Amino acid sequence: MRIHQGVRAAALSLAAAALAGCGDGGASGTGSVAFSTWGEEYIEQEIPAADLEDGWSIQFHKFLLVIRDVTVADHGGDVGARMQGSILVDHTTPGAKPVATFHDLEAGPWERVSYEIGPPDADTALAGATEADGELMRSAGASVHVEATARKGDVEKRIDWTFTAATRYADCAGEKDGKPTEGVLVTNGGTDTVELTIHGDHFFYDDLQAASAKRRFGPIAAADADDDGEVTLEELAAVRLVEIEDGPYGTGSAGNVDDLGAFVAALARTLGHFRGEGECTSGDP
Repeated sequence: MRIHQGVRAAALSLAAAALAGCGDGGASGTGSVAFSTWGEEYIEQEIPAADLEDGWSIQFHKFLLVIRDVTVADHGGDVGARMQGSILVDHTTPGAKPVATFHDLEAGPWERVSYEIGPPDADTALAGATEADGELMRSAGASVHVEATARKGDVEKRIDWTFTAATRYADCAGEKDGKPTEGVLVTNGGTDTVELTIHGDHFFYDDLQAASAKRRFGPIAAADADDDGEVTLEELAAVRLVEIEDGPYGTGSAGNVDDLGAFVAALARTLGHFRGEGECTSGDP
């Protein structure tokens, strides 16, 4: 069960341009859609050892990402609303963070919803993040930055990873009131509340595409070649997938992924979900 814990972050005022569009379905009147984002207990608290195949536990200290270009369109691609600006979120700060609210959308289904995770700009707003976080992300041109400590027994390993690739999550669908729903459903005078859910545990999957993927940290810990307690992306890049004995580390149809660094970078582009466990198609903006 997904419960938003703690006090919600202070509402962020982002201009959301409501554009002319035609909702399909013959409904009359107008309504609103309110988007928020949440990183779940895995990011706010920890990924417990019981949830990894090899007994490691993982606690995030920073989980920064930039959300931008939330878009609501009908099945034909006509845009009803699009987010203006972007927001930098630290998902280790408890609770859901408001992203954008669109008003005066024509009532009915808007089946094509998308959003992006990409680098910030000078005007990116902050939600649970600090000015120092913003400077870090801008200076690196980063889309995602995570810092965490993994523990097993008396062994600790730290990660401090930054990723710059932008990813668009499109054609999002998930359960609304227990029913599979494409995009959003606007009702006359009502508000559809939508969570852009971030799955931090994806960083530790042992397969890029298989539904049977398991969470592991052992191969990442083993990549710490200088044994200084920190596993860098450069150290991961030195580990070929064919040399890993634990887990499949399958890549499916993904091309040019043959080392653990490229594998984790590919996983960084699968973090975005929709209404909890709902899915989107991910790719380049």
